[in-house]
Amino acid sequence: MIPNHPITPDDPNQQHLTFMNHQETRLDKPEEACGVFGIYAPAEDVAKLTYFGLYALQHRGQESAGIATFDGTQVHLHKDMGLVSQVFSEATLEKLPGTLAVGHTRYSTTGSSHKGNAQPAVVHTRLGDLALAHNGNLVNTMQLREELLHNNCNLVTTTDSEMIALAIAQEVNQGADWLEGAVAAFNRCHGAFSLTIATPEGVMGVRDSYGIRPLVIGTLAGNPTRYVLASETCGLDIIGAEYLRDVEPGELVWITEAGLASFHWSQKPQKKLCIFEMIYFARPDSIMHNESLYTYRMRLGRRLAQESPVDADIVFGVPDSGIPAAIGFSQASGISYAEGLIKNRYVGRTFIQPTQHMRESGIKMKLNPLKDVLEGKRIIIVDDSIVRGTTSRKLVKALRDAGAVEVHMRISSPPVTHPCFYGIDTDTQDQLIAASKSVKEIAQQIGVDSLAYLSWEGMLETTQEDTNNFCSACFTGDYPVVIPQQVKRSKLMLEKVPV
Repeated sequence: MIPNHPITPDDPNQQHLTFMNHQETRLDKPEEACGVFGIYAPAEDVAKLTYFGLYALQHRGQESAGIATFDGTQVHLHKDMGLVSQVFSEATLEKLPGTLAVGHTRYSTTGSSHKGNAQPAVVHTRLGDLALAHNGNLVNTMQLREELLHNNCNLVTTTDSEMIALAIAQEVNQGADWLEGAVAAFNRCHGAFSLTIATPEGVMGVRDSYGIRPLVIGTLAGNPTRYVLASETCGLDIIGAEYLRDVEPGELVWITEAGLASFHWSQKPQKKLCIFEMIYFARPDSIMHNESLYTYRMRLGRRLAQESPVDADIVFGVPDSGIPAAIGFSQASGISYAEGLIKNRYVGRTFIQPTQHMRESGIKMKLNPLKDVLEGKRIIIVDDSIVRGTTSRKLVKALRDAGAVEVHMRISSPPVTHPCFYGIDTDTQDQLIAASKSVKEIAQQIGVDSLAYLSWEGMLETTQEDTNNFCSACFTGDYPVVIPQQVKRSKLMLEKVPV
């Protein structure tokens, strides 16, 4: 899903602006790349159902959205920059008829924030059009790009998502059917990919051989022959679909008028779900491993309290992702839980920058401390991660300005020391604060009285699953899919573009 070039717009001035906006507005958090949705439901309004599915997956990407529907052999596509509710209207959805659909909501990375890279990607083949939505990131894009160009494929965008679609088209145009072409293409792709793919014949749901990014299957309530695919179960809940199961690592499900068929395209599947999906990315009401992530995150907080106790008056979480762990911390420690921060939930991603005077005067667009709750208190603030430390430092200062006499920070994951190459937008290693500083040094830099992270063992054991079934490379540097040196260098170049 992530572009394979450092900067992409044709206008050099636009290149500069895009990079500055991205750097200025990004949170001090890893950013999820996107959410995908797919549906096969004849006689249903598939465009509107896809719209609501994407609406529930909006947290996975807030910069562009798109839906492609198939009405027989005719594909209908609408995609644009903006939130799902901004991109689509009743009028645009009425122009997307069909019996099946795929949808996508996207968070773009540096240099890729323009309409041309919005998804789904649509390509032409001898069997008809193909529409593909992708969550993840390939690590062999340079090799795949060369192969496609050598075979005279026309690359319109700069995304690896289009490359996957073109690889399928290439196989199909050489005589393969949809399934044969897809399997052959997936074996040429290395990295993370959870895909929903629409063709005139049906819809595919696919995960890479490690299952790094999630993908689930559901059925429309009351009609088990109508299937739905989504990045998370919250995308099923919103339309009244019932969760059936996960798409397994290395599995391809093919949904047609004959029903759902399953194929294992990879000979060596291995479970390596991104642990950050459970800690932070996925919605707390989504189900993984037969329980809500809210429940798992509360257990993280309880384990954190056991590992790193501290004497204080109140505990609270950074809204919204830190709240379940803070509640768990409170339960295990016996320290009262309170709301110390109020989040403005109506603030989305913005490219309007505050003036320097606004910054100096402490503009608070997203979080505001409750002074009467904090004044004179020893507080514990729980968050899910620290990446660069810039937001944490500002937050701690705001809490002290509001009257907190002690500020103790507890993080419900280990220190992030390595970048992700599998579809999450993280900094390069030299910009990750925990890669070069000790916990004590980080505490001094962000201005807290004490700082403690959850242990790596505690994070994995708290899943109550086989601890080998997760990718935790951002904490350990142990990447399940080998990262070529040229890809590591490309990421470094991406972050060091002059502004």
